[in-house]
Amino acid sequence: MFSKKMVLIVGGIVLITVNVILLSVTSKSQSNFGFGRVSLSFVAPFQELVTRSVRFARGIWGHYFILVSVSQENDDLKKSLNHAIEKNNQWYELELANKRLRNLLSFQRSLANRVVAAEVIGKDPSTWFKTVTIDKGKADGLQKGLPVVLPQGIAGQVIEASDHYSKVMLIIDRNSAVDALVQRSRARGIIKGASADQCRFEFVLRKHDVQVGDTVIASGLDGVYPKGLRIGRVSDLSERSSDIFYEITVEPFVDYEKLEEVLVVLRPKIQTFASQQ
Repeated sequence: MFSKKMVLIVGGIVLITVNVILLSVTSKSQSNFGFGRVSLSFVAPFQELVTRSVRFARGIWGHYFILVSVSQENDDLKKSLNHAIEKNNQWYELELANKRLRNLLSFQRSLANRVVAAEVIGKDPSTWFKTVTIDKGKADGLQKGLPVVLPQGIAGQVIEASDHYSKVMLIIDRNSAVDALVQRSRARGIIKGASADQCRFEFVLRKHDVQVGDTVIASGLDGVYPKGLRIGRVSDLSERSSDIFYEITVEPFVDYEKLEEVLVVLRPKIQTFASQQ
C-alpha cells in the first residue's frame, strides 16, 4: 500500500509531466489555429495550477526561513537584553555599596580610635537572639567586647571572635545593655534590648526631664561604647504612680534589618616605655 504522501508526490510528478508534454505539443502546433486553441483551453488550467503550486511552495519556504531568522534574532536580542539588565543591576549594586562605604569612611574620620570595616555575612534566624556574623576576626585585631557602630548609631558589640569571623550581639538583643543618657537633659539610664526591634530605656528617674523625641546617646561609662555615639530616639514615655522610674521605649537609629557593612572600633594600644639604663 502506498502512503498518502507518496501518492501526492507521484500525482504531482505526473501532473508536471503532462503539462510539459502538452506545452510541447502546443508549441509545435502553432500553425494549426483550431488545434492550438483547443490545446490552450485544455493546458491553461494545468499551467495555472502548477504555477500557483510552485509559487505557494516557494512562499512557504521563504517565509519559513524568514521566521527561523526572526526567531534566532529574537533569541539573540533577549540574551543581549538580559545581559544588559544584569550588568545594569551589578553597576547599581556597586554604586549603592560605594555610597555606603563613603559614608562609613566619612564617619570613620570622626572617630578617635582605629576602626576595622567588616561585612555582615550571616544573621541568627532565631527570634530570641539578635546577632549577626561579620567577616573579620582576631587576625584583623578584633576581640570580644569591641563596639560595632554605623554612621547612624550604635549597632552592637563583638561577643565571639575566631581567626577570620566574629559574632556581634545587636543592642536590640534582650541580653544587651548600654549605659546611656538623654542628650538634651543628660538624664541617665540603661538601654536594654526589647522585642520588635526596639529598646527599653530603664532606670531613668522620673524627676529628670525626658520627652518623646529626645535623642539618646552612649554615656561612655560602661567601658564599651565611646561617649556621644547615638543610640535612638524616645518613641514612648509613661509613668506609673507606684514607680520612681519612667517606662521609656527607644527606637534605634540603625535599621537592623538592612545591616550590610559595619565598623568595629578597636581599643587604643597601651604604650609601655622601658626604663633607660
